[in-house]
Formats: sequence, C-alpha cells, structure tokens
Amino acid sequence: MKNNILLTIIIPLIMISCRSGNKLETVPSVDLKRYAGVWYEIALYPVVFEKGCNCTTAEYIPTDKNYVKVINRCRKGGINGKESMIEGKAFIEKGSNNAKLKVQFFWPFKGKYWIIGLADDYSWAVVSHPNRKYLWILSRTPQLQDGVYEKIIQLIKEKGLDPEKLIKTTQIKA
Repeated sequence: MKNNILLTIIIPLIMISCRSGNKLETVPSVDLKRYAGVWYEIALYPVVFEKGCNCTTAEYIPTDKNYVKVINRCRKGGINGKESMIEGKAFIEKGSNNAKLKVQFFWPFKGKYWIIGLADDYSWAVVSHPNRKYLWILSRTPQLQDGVYEKIIQLIKEKGLDPEKLIKTTQIKA
C-alpha cells in the first residue's frame, strides 16, 4: 500500500520534471566582433534592477583581456529622465562558441547571459537565462518592425518562454 502511494506521488513528479526540464538551447555560435556595439532593449521580463528605466541600451566592447566590456544605460523615470549607467564585464563560457556568457557588474557575482536567438544579419538578438526567468529582446534600432517582432515572439514560444510576461521598453522613435 505504501509503495502504491509513493508511486502515485513520484511518477507524476518525474513526468512533470521531464516535461518542464527542456534544456534551453542557445544559438550555435556568435561572432563577437559582429555582436559588438550598441543594442536597444525592445522588451524584457520585468527585473528589479531595471525598474523605472526607459530608453535602455547595452553596449558590448570586445577587449584583449579575455572579456567583453558591457555598458548598460537607461533614463530613469521617463525618456527625458536622468541617465543611469553601469559598467561590467562579460566572460565567455568555454565550449559555447560565444553563445553563453557570464556577466558581472558586481564582484564576485556573475549572471548567465545566453543568446538564444540571433538574426543572421545581427539586427536583433534574444537573451535569456537557463532557468527562463529572465528575457530580453534587443535590436540595433530603437524599434522593430511588427513582422520581425512577431517572428521573435514565435521563437520565444518555441524556446518554452512566456511572451505574455514581456513588457515593452519605451524608446525614442528613430
């Protein structure tokens, strides 16, 4: 009897963990020279460290010191608000073909930065974390065309992420 009760509890748990345990796949490889430069944040899962941010950008600058310099900027409280900036470093995970990085803004903490979607022409990127709790849509321009945004939303769904959690970032029209 005890074994039957245990089986009725354990088997569903195993099935749920197998279903929800899909490994988040990154893009096959990233050319860091092409990835370098300024990216505009189009949408994200809300995070406390970006509360009140508008016109958010991320700039990636390759260095010869085994890391990529990261500069994140935003305007607090509105598009004309005071600029806030933070600088960090992104370290490439070995064997990831540059698709997995660990970003550090405060020593010794590093956050996983996985590139899970990338346009062939490097015009947009989708970044997440293996636990799927974080998500950013980035673009080389302050806005994306609707068709491109919808294509990205489809990719996000295919990766097992919830596009309903996304909030769009206010950007100045180009």
